[in-house]
Amino acid sequence: MAEEIRKLPIGVQSFEKMREGGFIYVDKTRYVHELVMYSGQYFLSRPRRFGKSLFLSTLKAYWEGRKELFEGLEIAELEKGQEGAFEPYPVFYFDFNGQNYQARALEDVLDSMLSDWERVYGCEKKGAPSDRFKILLKAAREKTGKKCVVLVDEYDKPLLEVLENDSLEEHNKAVFKGFFGTLKTYDEYLQFVFITGVTKFSKVSIFSDLNQLNDISLSEKYAGICGITEAEMENNFMPEIESMSGKLSVSKEECLVRLRKMYDGYHFHPEKQGVYNPFSLIKAFFENELGFYWFATGTPTFLVRRLKNMHFDVRQLADQELYAEACDITDYRADNPDIVPLLYQTGYLTIVGADSAVGPYILGFPNEEVKLGFLKSLFPEYAPEAVRGSGKDVLALRRRVLQGDTEGMCDVFTALFASIPYTTKDAPFEHYFQTVVYLVFTLLGQYVHAEVHSSRGRADCVLETDRFVYIFEFKVDKSAKEALAQIEEKGYAAPYGADKRQLFKIGVSFDSASRSLSEWLVG
Repeated sequence: MAEEIRKLPIGVQSFEKMREGGFIYVDKTRYVHELVMYSGQYFLSRPRRFGKSLFLSTLKAYWEGRKELFEGLEIAELEKGQEGAFEPYPVFYFDFNGQNYQARALEDVLDSMLSDWERVYGCEKKGAPSDRFKILLKAAREKTGKKCVVLVDEYDKPLLEVLENDSLEEHNKAVFKGFFGTLKTYDEYLQFVFITGVTKFSKVSIFSDLNQLNDISLSEKYAGICGITEAEMENNFMPEIESMSGKLSVSKEECLVRLRKMYDGYHFHPEKQGVYNPFSLIKAFFENELGFYWFATGTPTFLVRRLKNMHFDVRQLADQELYAEACDITDYRADNPDIVPLLYQTGYLTIVGADSAVGPYILGFPNEEVKLGFLKSLFPEYAPEAVRGSGKDVLALRRRVLQGDTEGMCDVFTALFASIPYTTKDAPFEHYFQTVVYLVFTLLGQYVHAEVHSSRGRADCVLETDRFVYIFEFKVDKSAKEALAQIEEKGYAAPYGADKRQLFKIGVSFDSASRSLSEWLVG
């Protein structure tokens, strides 16, 4: 008997293609049922590649009356016998993906979409896009006798793509302000509205004018609307989990632990279970190995450059020392100096807890894929010459660490800091040095056990391999001898007293005047 072919939906964003093509589908249709039952107007923010387009495509199929696509799914049972279930409505589906808004005007994209519908409803092409949209809503209502459904996928793509072009960003905001203002003035023609995006830009008509738009981005009820929960993963992908555990030569339980550490951890409400990044998880099953798949689809160039220029203490990202109110992370303004909302909305930070004494949300990296991928992207901004094969990179340091070569480790660090360019716009050296040291040792943690500490009473850094333990203490404008003395006085080596591995205590001194490593002592 032929082995069943399991079709993993890598990049499949069409619900119709998903169902007719026999792809594995994680059933989210209970959320469709709940949303359409109230026939409201909604906004949902989720990071890129997180299943927003597929969910919107599912809504489109529902409102078009494609009942056959939902057979065997949860909504089929929930809507059985209900009046009006799967009844078709006129649908206006705006998809802002797949365009280069640096090269193509937003008005041209809207014109193309509106022209298609004008042919369907026999409308004349005249006036501004907002006027043409109003005419279409009225024509669709008159022709079908039903109110209209408006679905908007990635509304903010034309804004995010031009963030570093202030005039174009403001122009696109103005276009949207006029166009989507129609949703308020023509509410009587609307049955259902659902808008998705990565960010919630304030000062855009969708949010400043449409007070009837229900933002469900942080709703406990809809925390699992996109992404894959642990239960959904085990229920739908057990053959892939078993295959990967065999490839890694680990138990199924250990494989689940590794998957969880790498791709889980997104929380869109502090009291709800975390969800996996769906793109990364399914891609890992397809490749049958753990990898950095989300970052292969786009790097956060704008964000890392801005973090460096604002002298942001990146250690806060991993130490879970960032606190935010709900309103802080749901709105984005280009003139806001706080970059945390954008880091949250784009998926580099997530809710990791709540602290009522400081604020409702504590933010941090969701998982190892995001943490290491983001820091890898950030490292070249601080050390542009530390490329692979330069002798100044993390892999060069890894070789010395595994060999117990403390002199070689010193050479790597000395060359690394000597190669870092400095301008008067840069942060004070202490911040620069702390950031580079943090990035180097955190990235080294991919290959050896590394602990990087910023709190008092603990060594600055501890590295462990099968054969060696390294305890580091760093000083700026103080001697390496003082650093070694602190390791002794504070008893940093005490936990390794009975350890059979070779122990190195390393004191390192940096000179702020020359911005270089000045002393390296091994005790």
